[in-house]
Amino acid sequence: MRLFRSSELLGIARETMEFTLEACEATHPNEYMGFLRAEDASKLGLDRTGQVITDVLVIPGTESSPVSASVRSHMKPNDMRSVGSVHSHPNGVLQPSDADLATFGQGQVHIIVGAPYGWGDWKVFDNDGRQTTLEVLDIELPEEHFFDFTQAEIDAELAAEGRLDEADRDDRH
Repeated sequence: MRLFRSSELLGIARETMEFTLEACEATHPNEYMGFLRAEDASKLGLDRTGQVITDVLVIPGTESSPVSASVRSHMKPNDMRSVGSVHSHPNGVLQPSDADLATFGQGQVHIIVGAPYGWGDWKVFDNDGRQTTLEVLDIELPEEHFFDFTQAEIDAELAAEGRLDEADRDDRH
């Protein structure tokens, strides 16, 4: 197991970009805001060294209006998988504003998606606001199992802690 991942960003998974476009459209006429997270390419079956954007993390308490979106920075996790941000411009302008540039300090890439939120309605920028490119990759994302345990395992743990007696356990099965 490698302790450090390659920082080279290979691209964004098509499924992740589709989610992003749909989320931006669903939030219209307000701005959408999220943080981009990447996974090591080797975990995705790619025979390349680097990272692929696979997730968009939305921070609880994000406030948005037709002209801005703000995140409560104390709610943003210190996430090693974070590689940048994504937000929408409901007015369709695909250039970073001064306010955008002020937030571009963290991560490698920043995606701006503009109305009407189609495949040609997004651009990628680096931390300095210079336009760059990001390849859309046709890869299969692994299914994540947030609840990767069974009821029997929960019952066994509760019983071991003395919080579930045998009668309760029998009623559940």
